[in-house]
Amino acid sequence: MSASVQLPPLPLLLITTIITALFSSTTAAAAAPTRYHPFKKIYAFGDSFTDTGNTRPPSGGGFFGHVSSPPYGSTYFHRPTNRYSDGRLVIDFVAQSLSLPLLPPYRSLRGARNNGGGANFAVGGATAIKHAFFVKNNLTLDNTPVSIQTQLQWFDESLRSQGCDGNTSTAATAACAAAVEDALFWVGEIGVNDYAYTLGSEVSGKTIRRLSIATVTNFLEGLLKRGAKKMVVQGLPPAGCLTLAMYLSPDDDRDELGCVKTVNNQAQVHNSVYRSKLNGLRARYPKASIVYLDYWSAYRAVVRSPGKYRMKEKFKACCGSGDPPYNFNVFATCGSPGASAAAAACPDPSRYVNWDGVHLTEGMYRVLADLFVNGSFSTPRFATLLA
Repeated sequence: MSASVQLPPLPLLLITTIITALFSSTTAAAAAPTRYHPFKKIYAFGDSFTDTGNTRPPSGGGFFGHVSSPPYGSTYFHRPTNRYSDGRLVIDFVAQSLSLPLLPPYRSLRGARNNGGGANFAVGGATAIKHAFFVKNNLTLDNTPVSIQTQLQWFDESLRSQGCDGNTSTAATAACAAAVEDALFWVGEIGVNDYAYTLGSEVSGKTIRRLSIATVTNFLEGLLKRGAKKMVVQGLPPAGCLTLAMYLSPDDDRDELGCVKTVNNQAQVHNSVYRSKLNGLRARYPKASIVYLDYWSAYRAVVRSPGKYRMKEKFKACCGSGDPPYNFNVFATCGSPGASAAAAACPDPSRYVNWDGVHLTEGMYRVLADLFVNGSFSTPRFATLLA
């Protein structure tokens, strides 16, 4: 690819080698509803892998307009829902497994009194580091100036709408307790976009790792200080296994699974440091349960043995327009105005890991949800939260 070619802004979780920087194996159903669980609501945070509609533009167009267009949402909802997939995400399967309603995006609730049913604060394109950092370093795409700290501010707005205004009155204290005591806090993947926005800059991956993990750790502690007792935290996925990364990387940059080695190495180091920070939080907040979901290992388990999970295509995008082997064209991605008629979805998305080259299919999210909830890819086991 010529160095003079100017690529357009890409959908989120922009992961490639140039960044240098989701039940069981035999079931096709979502995780079976638990017989008992202590949760009445979920509060979710993260980026496009968890976003259930917060990036919907007011007019249905703009930078994120493609997720408001078919074939997004075609598998389960049969219409676009502004999820970055053909259907449900991990958070949707988890909510259903807990017999809870699907989480509404917070922006659809904003300004109205929250009825205490939970909300999703995740936004596609969100970063861990505050947006001002990227502006200062001339690294911002000026598309989603939303960080995980912004989502914490939205959560505080939600608490206030439930009568929790942070004062010490008996009524406010009771309202605050009611808002969080029966809630599951779900912190989805966050941090990949931070690496993406530093593409081609002098900001090192080490700097992004230090700043992003420190910021997310502070965010998690903020939730704990607000009374969170049951928390799930996802690590970074092996982003080098996404179609976009494969498409743009040189053929000699591959790991033992055929994914982009440099990108995956960066995510692996990030997760190692992140997990050590979680251990520190567990020590400081012994009354809270913090479960780490090993996104890295669960995803790689599917790539290593796709047939075991009823998958066929590990790297090829289901919805795309491009030549083999990836069915991906960076200038005409799924649902985008520049996509040709050839960018329709594949006949059976459930057999594909990748949906649009950057995000995953409902089928893959279903598998990952089961591996997290019922499998061994969580520390401690997810079941410990249900006690």
